[in-house]
Amino acid sequence: MVESTPTSLRSPGIVLGVGLGGFADGILLHQLLQWHHMLTSTNHDRIGVRYYDPHTVSGLRMNTVWDGVFHTVCWIAVLTGLAILYSRVTAGRRQVWTSRVLWGWILVGWGVFNLVEGVLDHQILGIHHVRGGPHQVWWDIGFLVLGALLVAGGRFLARGGRPAGPVAGGTGRTA
Repeated sequence: MVESTPTSLRSPGIVLGVGLGGFADGILLHQLLQWHHMLTSTNHDRIGVRYYDPHTVSGLRMNTVWDGVFHTVCWIAVLTGLAILYSRVTAGRRQVWTSRVLWGWILVGWGVFNLVEGVLDHQILGIHHVRGGPHQVWWDIGFLVLGALLVAGGRFLARGGRPAGPVAGGTGRTA
């Protein structure tokens, strides 16, 4: 048996973190707080997407469809992360799920999600913002700062963790 290393948990942790971070964003900001949907700022976007006013039934329907597409991508990321993790961990799965290494990499993935989504959707494409209005730039900056803190905190947590559970160097079999 080979001990799991931070490297063997890096990919599944990051992919899981991206999916879980996307779900946190979609559930909290899109659905519960209703601060934005995927296309709520397309009247000011930089790529020419038609505007779907979320305050009309037809606009909310289209935004809800694109929120569903977004959640589908998050779901696929979580399933992919679980599949990678399952293929790498052959025994001691309970130890892996409680390891600081895995949870550190999951936080890194969540932070990567925030940084990529914050730069791409909020800044470059401009299709939506964390919270539209006169202070939207500060909400967007806060989202990016949170992403950077998640990456830094996750790296710190993963680095401080010890390898847990037997893993076969990415082959899915014990050595």
